[in-house]
Amino acid sequence: MATRVKKPVFLERASYRQRRLQDMARILPVLAAVLFVLPLIWKLTGNDGRGTSDVMIYLFLIWSGLIAVAAIISRRLKLDPESGSGKEEG
Repeated sequence: MATRVKKPVFLERASYRQRRLQDMARILPVLAAVLFVLPLIWKLTGNDGRGTSDVMIYLFLIWSGLIAVAAIISRRLKLDPESGSGKEEG
């Protein structure tokens, strides 16, 4: 009788992480849209002391944070998932 070799149920760790990073990259624009719309919701809930300057500071911080997160995700996605050594592709 021939025995079958069972394939592993789980993906390799590097491949799994690359797929999750790709998922994060796809979700990032949706997260950005939600975060940029929040000041509009603040205006609808009433005047609780938030001025235009507070909204501008909030938008700048969110914008800066999104740039940083996108840069980190981009850099991590450039790594070769099969090498596992952390060296970038040339």
